[in-house]
Amino acid sequence: MSGDHQRVWTLLDTVAWTASYFKDKDVDSPRLTAEILMCHCLGMDRVSLYMEFDRPLNPEELARYKFLIQRRVQREPVAYIIGKKGFWDIEVAVSSHVLIPRPDTETLVETALSELTQRQQSPGEVPLNVLELGAGSGAVIISLARAMPGHHYFAVDVSLAAAEITLKNARSLECVPGLSVVTGSWFTPFGPQAAFDLIVSNPPYIPTRDIETLAPEIQKYEPRLALDGGIDGLDCITEILSQAVAFLNPGGVLLMETGFDQRDAIEALVKTMPVYEGFQSIQDEAGHHRVVRVKKKTCA
Repeated sequence: MSGDHQRVWTLLDTVAWTASYFKDKDVDSPRLTAEILMCHCLGMDRVSLYMEFDRPLNPEELARYKFLIQRRVQREPVAYIIGKKGFWDIEVAVSSHVLIPRPDTETLVETALSELTQRQQSPGEVPLNVLELGAGSGAVIISLARAMPGHHYFAVDVSLAAAEITLKNARSLECVPGLSVVTGSWFTPFGPQAAFDLIVSNPPYIPTRDIETLAPEIQKYEPRLALDGGIDGLDCITEILSQAVAFLNPGGVLLMETGFDQRDAIEALVKTMPVYEGFQSIQDEAGHHRVVRVKKKTCA
């Protein structure tokens, strides 16, 4: 693209060149990525892009697009470049302050909705208190609040920047005032009187030593605070299990996304905590153990 300055670059030419360039640089989904970045650059959707493929780019547009190409070749994730990501049935704003929502995490949403549906079918059931720990972009808790309004939803994140993104997404997706957003580490924002019927979390669960082996898109750009689970990946999971006891109503349920190979270690951990019962591990669509479910006993 840097060769002939007199050449007229149409949308089709530019996207085709970029797709080939991305392929040479081992960028995932080169053609799709080229199109997504072009749509973002020009503020259009992909249907409009196809309808205007023969439109020439002016020098300013071409310069903006080149900048986006450079960012992606440096392995910055597409979601951070365009500032948004689709998840479940919504699209949320994202930045480098939050993890990019992934399809695996939709298993957490499915499981949580199942829990809420079962509780809602009970006669005389009052609105439930639902908490997400480490909300990040808010994709999970907002998906729940939109799917099943009428309950009381709470989101907490230790990062003020992440909490602000959750609130921004809640407002744009019309989940305010049904969702309250606070900052702090796990349960610290809540007093001893706080009690929840359902707690969900996608905590950091990657062993520290494994982070350097992850794709550059993850290890270089996504917040380490949201990835690093300590030596065995279980630091935050252990902390949440220990602390949740004091904040779950009797019969309340805790759901956590986990690593696919952590099921046995977490089950062993739960067995040391007699306040919990009904350990379950729910698989994602790929058949990997993805979500752990435990229930607080209704009596001691």
